[in-house]
Amino acid sequence: MTRDMLLALALGYLLGSIPFGLVLTRLAGKGDVRTIGSGNIGATNVLRTGSKWLAALTLLLDCLKATAAIVLAQLLFGTLAGAYAATGALLGHLYPVWLGFRGGKGAATLMGILIALLWPAAIVYAVLWILLLLTVRISSVAGMSAAVSAPVVAFLLHSSYFALLLGFALLVLWRHRENILRLTKGTEPRIGSKTSSTA
Repeated sequence: MTRDMLLALALGYLLGSIPFGLVLTRLAGKGDVRTIGSGNIGATNVLRTGSKWLAALTLLLDCLKATAAIVLAQLLFGTLAGAYAATGALLGHLYPVWLGFRGGKGAATLMGILIALLWPAAIVYAVLWILLLLTVRISSVAGMSAAVSAPVVAFLLHSSYFALLLGFALLVLWRHRENILRLTKGTEPRIGSKTSSTA
């Protein structure tokens, strides 16, 4: 790994580790989002503060921080640096050093990665995520299904990012392991319920 690739990885991690859910809720006077609901810093848990606009802004910023990291890394270090910045961004979001390595679950950040690296997969991702949110209304199901779609689309498009996106999807699934357990027990709540857990 070259110096430039290491810098791209570090850049991605620094931007990816910005906990927008926590920052925004505090700025809005909603307190520490980690003390409510699932304790997660993602958009679904931010929604439990009662503010839809804060949740939407969290989702948007968690997505775009990854896109920004990749675009910036590619401008500074070349096209190949994008994959390293993407890796850093996702790891930063999932395991931010500032929060004791307890971050979000990665669905929005993976979306931002796809926008920069493989836009057709981003479209499929967004459509599937929104469709499942509107129908099933279980955030974790929507997020995990969308994540799985990323490597599938990459494979169908013969993209060189297939292995990378497969790894990212597995990371997102790993971060949802508690949700998966609740799904098997039939206790995973739907969006809007008092115990709703974030994707």
